[in-house]
Amino acid sequence: MKQWSFADAEYAVKRKQTRREKFLQDMDRAVPWKVLADLIEPHYPKAGKGRHPYPLEMMLRIHFMQQWFSLSDPAMEEALYDMASMRGFAGLSLSSTSVPDETTILNFRHLLERNGLVAEILQAVNQWLSEQNLLVRQGTIVDTTLIDAPSSTKNKAGARDPEMHQTKKGNQWFFGMKAHIGVDVHSGLVHTVAGTAANVSDVSQAHALLHGQEEMVLCDAGYRGVQKRPENVDRQVSWHVAMRRGERKVLKGRLGRMKERMEKTKASLRARVERPFRVIKRQFGYVKVRYRGLAKNTAQLTTLFALGNLWMVRKGTDENDTRGASMKGAVTAKAA
Repeated sequence: MKQWSFADAEYAVKRKQTRREKFLQDMDRAVPWKVLADLIEPHYPKAGKGRHPYPLEMMLRIHFMQQWFSLSDPAMEEALYDMASMRGFAGLSLSSTSVPDETTILNFRHLLERNGLVAEILQAVNQWLSEQNLLVRQGTIVDTTLIDAPSSTKNKAGARDPEMHQTKKGNQWFFGMKAHIGVDVHSGLVHTVAGTAANVSDVSQAHALLHGQEEMVLCDAGYRGVQKRPENVDRQVSWHVAMRRGERKVLKGRLGRMKERMEKTKASLRARVERPFRVIKRQFGYVKVRYRGLAKNTAQLTTLFALGNLWMVRKGTDENDTRGASMKGAVTAKAA
């Protein structure tokens, strides 16, 4: 039986439940903890003659909270001391368990990166969602977003991250990386993630965002010519690339009206790709890279999108899925 401290007992009888507590309760139910723990367990240190490792699920819970609340390793350690809700979620008690320090939290993240487990976590989450009939593989939406990186040279190295680059969007310059994602048309869940420098073109990464089972692919005007690229010419899929704004403005007559309706239908489907970006940037607060180098930041992005998938389905399927499926059928029928 768990022994409570006076602080734990006082916290348990408080009247108001905070938004953080509600969020953690929702995610506690949404995350397939056993599936992910079984995936990591073969690589996790075993108890021996030395210091016993912390329980695997405890460290996994702490790692996920670090992503949800956009905390550094030292900030995560301090949050476990400060916030009873986080200690409760991790299964910690100040009276009976020591709190993992920032180095232990860092080492757990490195273990996931070193053994390539981050991509496997996304795959395991999506496999679990497929078994719950929440992920359909008939169509994919591809899109990209920019993630800022520190452009200052006031650091130990005296230089900007050499793996990050600048690019121009509209009349504004950005320095950082791009997150490329492939999203399921039916559910709006992310199935593939790729990270590149900001100056890499969107269309060059389209092939890496497909799982190979889709019948249709939707993308914005930035992917024009994607079907003619060597890596895509043999794919048996129907490509639906948005028209440029200038081309839509000159549409006239009956044929023009039909094309305009078609573009609006494709746009309404393609809009689903924006939700995962909103979740990681607004819900999880990820607006700037935390580490140096593409590998570490891509690993964090992959974890965030896996957790974003679980957040989006935490209360069951989206009520708009039926509408999305019917619209997908309309696009396919019109294209035929």
